[in-house]
Amino acid sequence: MHSHKSLPPLARTCLAVLAALAAVCWFAPLLSRYGPVLPDWESLSAVPGRAGHWFGTDAIGRDVFARTLAGGRLSLGIGLLASVVALVIGLSYGAVAGLAGGRVERLMLRVLDVFSALPFLLVVILLLTLFERSLWLLLAAIGGYVWIDLARVMRAEAARLREAPFVLAAQAAGASFGQRLRWHVLPNLMPLAFVYLGLILPQAILVESFLGFLGLSIDEPSSSWGGLLAEGVQELDSAPWTLLFPAGFLVATLAAFQFLGDGLRDWLDVRGDPRQDAAPSEAAAA
Repeated sequence: MHSHKSLPPLARTCLAVLAALAAVCWFAPLLSRYGPVLPDWESLSAVPGRAGHWFGTDAIGRDVFARTLAGGRLSLGIGLLASVVALVIGLSYGAVAGLAGGRVERLMLRVLDVFSALPFLLVVILLLTLFERSLWLLLAAIGGYVWIDLARVMRAEAARLREAPFVLAAQAAGASFGQRLRWHVLPNLMPLAFVYLGLILPQAILVESFLGFLGLSIDEPSSSWGGLLAEGVQELDSAPWTLLFPAGFLVATLAAFQFLGDGLRDWLDVRGDPRQDAAPSEAAAA
């Protein structure tokens, strides 16, 4: 890893865009005199720019600008928290499997194969349908959906670190499994995990938006971008801006995160695509 390299210009631009977007969403109440919930009965389905409604209003007079930024605050917050959940699970699971090696590693890989074979998104939808929806259940469901690929990547890298001279020297010096994991493996996995966080975060946001579109995310009056898209589809003929603005914010956010993740991977000098590197190592473990 070459820390002297500067962050690529595209990644810096994406980081600035995401920081600006997060700041705008966070300070949304200061930017508009209209709230995301209370309707303006004198401006029903108002076109953008009319009566101070920058993005227009929906069919019952709610300000689309305020609702888009409030939805962004919800989508970004849930996506970030769910990604942290996935990062903790995937990093821990992959590091233990890769460092353990042998029968333990093969068993843990088989568990990953079973999870990969499940229609996990359908399982998430079933859980959110059967149980009372809450923020914690939503975070656990989304985090449990996006952690599997991360665990495979972390396992492959941990398996390489297992044969590194400094890990073998620590083992020869009598370091326990937990000590090698905590002092040598996890610190060396963190740069790759940091890169991969930028890749799973947009996936978590996309899953949350899909659940919101199905009506399985946070209930009204709060609506994430997915919920706003579902509402916008209903008003597409009479007020298309109710769909276009939330969709534009969602697409721009996902694209910025994707380019930022690619830039971070190049900046930290991670070799190739870590998801591709995982496959040969898994074949060797099998």
